[in-house]
Amino acid sequence: VQLQASGGGLVQAGGSLRLSCAASGGTFSSYSTGWFRQAPGKEREFVATIRWSGGATYYTDSVKGRFTISRDYPRNTVYLQMNNLKTEDTAVYYCAAGRPITSSRTAENAYYYWGKGTLVTVSS
Repeated sequence: VQLQASGGGLVQAGGSLRLSCAASGGTFSSYSTGWFRQAPGKEREFVATIRWSGGATYYTDSVKGRFTISRDYPRNTVYLQMNNLKTEDTAVYYCAAGRPITSSRTAENAYYYWGKGTLVTVSS
């Protein structure tokens, strides 16, 4: 499965962006999909995930209420809608696909496939 993330850019604080993760060579219906991000000088961290079966979602605390992960199976695409962006959301965002169990859904090593990142820059 090849993943391609897009939709990053420069936005002012309080603004919105929607990231897309398109899959080829496989379908998202067979995998949970996660978004991770890496800010300059920091470790990569979990942001959100949507389960392959049932569509349950889970978010890191810092984005709850602001970010929404969703999927469009006919388009084989997963989205991350980001609202009320803050400067601390500035990072390279990566999408990943795998079959994590619930207890490992935030772990990078639970995801098999990774796309190249897309840069989100939030200015003050």
